[in-house]
Amino acid sequence: MKKFLHFLFALTLVFYFAKSVNAEEIVALNLDSNELFEQVTLKTPDVVDEQAEPEQETPSQAAQVSENMTLREKLKTVYKLEIDRYDHPEYLLREPLTYHFKPESKMDNIHVWGAFNAYNDMTINDDGGFKDKVQFNALNIGVDGFLKDNNGDFRIMMGFPVGSQRNYTQTLFSDVYIATNKIPHHRVQIGHFRPQIGMEGGSSAYTLGFLGRSQIARNFGTARRLGGRIKGDYKYIDYDFGLYSSDTFFQNWFSGPEFVGWINLKPLANVDEKKYGKLKIGGGIDAGKREDNFFVTGAYVGYDYKKFSAEFEWANANGYNGYYGHSRKHATGFYTTLGYMITKKLQLLACYDEYTPNKEFSSNKQREMTLGLNYFIKGQALRLILNYAFCQNDVGNDSHKIMLGAQILI
Repeated sequence: MKKFLHFLFALTLVFYFAKSVNAEEIVALNLDSNELFEQVTLKTPDVVDEQAEPEQETPSQAAQVSENMTLREKLKTVYKLEIDRYDHPEYLLREPLTYHFKPESKMDNIHVWGAFNAYNDMTINDDGGFKDKVQFNALNIGVDGFLKDNNGDFRIMMGFPVGSQRNYTQTLFSDVYIATNKIPHHRVQIGHFRPQIGMEGGSSAYTLGFLGRSQIARNFGTARRLGGRIKGDYKYIDYDFGLYSSDTFFQNWFSGPEFVGWINLKPLANVDEKKYGKLKIGGGIDAGKREDNFFVTGAYVGYDYKKFSAEFEWANANGYNGYYGHSRKHATGFYTTLGYMITKKLQLLACYDEYTPNKEFSSNKQREMTLGLNYFIKGQALRLILNYAFCQNDVGNDSHKIMLGAQILI
């Protein structure tokens, strides 16, 4: 009952903000992927305390709110806030919850934020079973700090798991790191964060198109680790290479070494994006030792053209070290997602997802066919989500799921 009241309160906030938004406020155009389905009947991870890297406030955002405004005036700007990107989390109360340092200080600003993503899950199994419960994808609070001229930043993010089997010591601190951007085209990051194991496996939960990740992402990736990485971003290529401890959720300080590397090519970077669209072709590996050796390979293709988006990702694992722990199994899978922006605020998605949890058996595939609707009231900062999923299992009961969710970033 307590979980349901929390969820009802969140939905009330969403509809309250929705009534105050003009229909022409949001300029949208982007698509991501999915989050949380597990095995055949969809199962929520302990907590998906996800968030993207902090981003320095842009000049356009700073122009919206003057430092001379009162708190009440700053809060009023939330009703007129326009968010025109969906590949990165934005916040309803970014300016009111940001402290700006004096010009002589080396610090530029500190931003305090909170995030909520939850949904009501109604599941019908083919054997007649029915389940109706509130699921929490994420419940986070965080602090982001920025140096002057975007030379560096830090993040401390905490997650509050609901119904977790892990203790709070293992799940409370999610992202805790420092980073520098002083090297041109590069970012160096040290601390505790999520490596880029696959495109979707390394993505923020707050930019996913669906309420659940693909099966390869949630089995092979998403778990954070202690380590360091270097990320490069050029016109035709970007990459992410990191060395980590293979331990996850602070179970051990060092379970063994782990290397994660991912490279993306952008062959259409030099042509007119409006005429030809954006194409990204990527691939990478995750290799290390935790009890035994493990090795995961993956490949990705993504294409965006005006209101249309498409992506395909495949992965193969000879052992893996993901969110649900280390496994010696040889597994493989892929997903493909299509998306279309019906209006500036309404997005339609469809995904086919197939996963083989153990390649030693010929018939143990798990398939998920999902339809989704996203209503972006104020970008990712205020979003309503509706998903329908049909889950088909070669060795278990099939199931149907209807999920109605809300996302609020403050």
